[in-house]
Amino acid sequence: MPSKMETAANREGVKEQWPATEKIENTAGHNNMLQLIQLRWLAVFGQVTTIAIVVLVFDIRLPLPQMLAVLACLIAYNISSHLRWHEQSTVSNTRLFSALLVDVGSLTAQLYFSGGAANPFAFLYLLQVILSAVLLKPWSTWTIVLITALCLAVLSQFSMPLVLPHEQGHSFSDLYVQGLLICFVLNASLLVFFITRITRNLRAGDAQLAYLRQRAAEEEHIVRMGLLASGAAHELGTPLATLSVILGDWRRMPEFSRNPELQEEITEMQAQLQRCKTIVSGILLSAGEARGESSVKTTIVTFLNDLAEEWRSSRPIPSFVYENRIQDDLPVAFDSALKQMIFNVLDNALEASPQWVKLEAIREDGSLKLLVTDAGPGFLPSMLEHFGKPYQSTKRRPGAGLGLFLVVNVARKLGGTVTASNRPEGGAAVQLTLPLSAIALEREEGHGL
Repeated sequence: MPSKMETAANREGVKEQWPATEKIENTAGHNNMLQLIQLRWLAVFGQVTTIAIVVLVFDIRLPLPQMLAVLACLIAYNISSHLRWHEQSTVSNTRLFSALLVDVGSLTAQLYFSGGAANPFAFLYLLQVILSAVLLKPWSTWTIVLITALCLAVLSQFSMPLVLPHEQGHSFSDLYVQGLLICFVLNASLLVFFITRITRNLRAGDAQLAYLRQRAAEEEHIVRMGLLASGAAHELGTPLATLSVILGDWRRMPEFSRNPELQEEITEMQAQLQRCKTIVSGILLSAGEARGESSVKTTIVTFLNDLAEEWRSSRPIPSFVYENRIQDDLPVAFDSALKQMIFNVLDNALEASPQWVKLEAIREDGSLKLLVTDAGPGFLPSMLEHFGKPYQSTKRRPGAGLGLFLVVNVARKLGGTVTASNRPEGGAAVQLTLPLSAIALEREEGHGL
């Protein structure tokens, strides 16, 4: 059964996920509305071109004042839509439905003044129906189908007939057949062009939703691990304290005090025990306090120098190369989570390359970049492909692969990135990039991290 803390965390994750989902849906709707605006400009151009060809080339009389008035209204509507939807990003299904109704209405008016259902361009209704099927919800699509069918039925009974200059036969050169061919080419071209772009928008939205779901699952996993680590830290506190008392008693016992070798071993045991207690205290501090309360105010150079020295002194490594190439120091605030993140990367490098590990630090383009390299076997291609995913590791033991998973997520929370690669000369390289704005002391004092 999940605990109350887990349940609360899960609810918070759901609350955070819904606004992001709505934002993605609104972005897709906004992009689709912009596609409709572009399509409407093409429709305006096509109508102007068609009217000019019919009047000037085929010498067919059209009610130009009425048709140009419809065209002017469509242009005015598209200009207002362009201005509105470039400033407003939230586009609902109803807005898209209304925009398509305007297109259906303008097409119906133009067909009414140019022969009604007998006009071969009446098949442009299919373009509106297909667009509605792609963009709208089912009820909206069926409404468009009913409206276009009703418009076509009305146009078959009521319209202004075309006055042709002479009788037309039924050969290939017949105006209706020519118009039908032009309408088919126009329909097919517009559908391929715009459906492809609209589908790309929809796929991008689906991909973003899938990414958010994955993020939510990973963050829930982190919450569960944090609760487990916090509980384990509480449980370990008592036995560690007991061991500390026992080692203190051993140091004072005559059997041990007269033996220098045993005294040295007891000292080493106490040092390692103190390290365990420090780790446990850090876990509890990170779990129970806000970042601003558990942060250490220092500078980049001082923090990295102390971190490198602490890691070097507590790990059995023959050669550890540390290069701090930061020229301009900066007051910052670091906490135990960030320190543990860097330690995790160094520990992984040490496990792969027990003889040599290198840490480089530079400040570049408003970011802190840390590069950890080793001389080990490097990453497998499958690990590079799924870098940062939980349980992706070559270590054959339970829980392996969680270190880099936590590293990636801590960096992501700070707005940074973690990248991995294999070195041409052999070994692996992991680069941590953190924006200085996320750790700068001014941000810590003003807003908190």
